[in-house]
Amino acid sequence: MNCNNLSIIVAVDLRGAIGYKNNLLWHIPEDLKYFKSLTINNTVIMGKNTWLSLPVKPLPNRENIIISTSLKNIPNVLVFSTFSDALKYCCKKNNECFFIGGEKIYKQAINFVDNIYLTRILKEANHADAFFPLDSLRHFYLISEKKTFSENIQAYIAFEVYKRK
Repeated sequence: MNCNNLSIIVAVDLRGAIGYKNNLLWHIPEDLKYFKSLTINNTVIMGKNTWLSLPVKPLPNRENIIISTSLKNIPNVLVFSTFSDALKYCCKKNNECFFIGGEKIYKQAINFVDNIYLTRILKEANHADAFFPLDSLRHFYLISEKKTFSENIQAYIAFEVYKRK
């Protein structure tokens, strides 16, 4: 299936770590603002654990999609039982559809997306149990990068945008 409106948005540490015990590794205001600016008025697709970890449900001003076999009938949210069904639905849409996690969703989505919006946190998290497949970036090329210093975590972060080769 080939769509041109599919993207991944993710924040990773130097090892590709994205989370620990179903939580984000850090609170980075610059990254949250970036995430919101890109996903607002678009579609976000996530797995059950990402949904459960959200502090606000559903994410406002976005179409929220959950891929889950156990969650059902959530108000103002679309739930698909398979990745394939969610993908077919998104391919029919005109807006951008962002895969927002977690690890299993990223590993499936990486084969279908044309764009990756990757926030690279230039340090390592103390603990991590969920990772993004950084080796898959070899199928993409970097089209832009902007570095900034995050006071909140006392580290540089880089907003990188990749396009499929």
